[in-house]
Amino acid sequence: MYTLKTNYKKLLADTITPVSVYLKVRDKYPNSLLLESSDYHANKNSFSYICCNPVASIRVQNEEILEEYPDGTSKTTKISSEINLPEKIQDFGKLFDTEESDFKFINNGLFGYISYDGVRYFEDINITKKKGDLELPDMYYAVYQNIIAINHFNNQAFIFNHSYSDDNKIEEIEQLISVKNFATYDFHREGETQSNLTDKEFIEQVKFGKKHCHRGDVFQIVLSRRFS
Repeated sequence: MYTLKTNYKKLLADTITPVSVYLKVRDKYPNSLLLESSDYHANKNSFSYICCNPVASIRVQNEEILEEYPDGTSKTTKISSEINLPEKIQDFGKLFDTEESDFKFINNGLFGYISYDGVRYFEDINITKKKGDLELPDMYYAVYQNIIAINHFNNQAFIFNHSYSDDNKIEEIEQLISVKNFATYDFHREGETQSNLTDKEFIEQVKFGKKHCHRGDVFQIVLSRRFS
């Protein structure tokens, strides 16, 4: 069990946006992430989150589970038919004890993602990865020392610091947020643009997706196309 000490500070958020905050912290703190709200006009779903400084993580990649802990130790487990992966992730989250609070919104816990290919760990589905696919984890969740929660409904922001040691970065993050400018980076194309799909193939995928929507198999499909 790892006990995390929690501190926080409340700020006015009428002059900041989730994207601007993320752009200010990403260079200072690598592996930061941004989770935006689905609705700015209702109090229930009005929060966006910027997380930085992961202190622990669980990664699923190449049929292995890699767990990294705040004390610097780690553990790797081969995935077999006996392993219940959702339960494994829940057990990882239970290793961290945080102080109880009266906040009615998320301010700690695991933040991350499950990729499309990760569905094979929950359903009896065989997925074959295509040659040249990006080497991204099927799943990745982390416990973050710092969480910036922005309430768009009330124009409030909260900076949380969940520390395994005495390290407190609240003042440092507040100073970063208060800076009016943030770094921007230009990029230039080298060589010809490449995509994993042709225009015709992508149009056919859109037609295929619309067919499944019309007959009620799904209510939403998000199709994407990679460019490099």
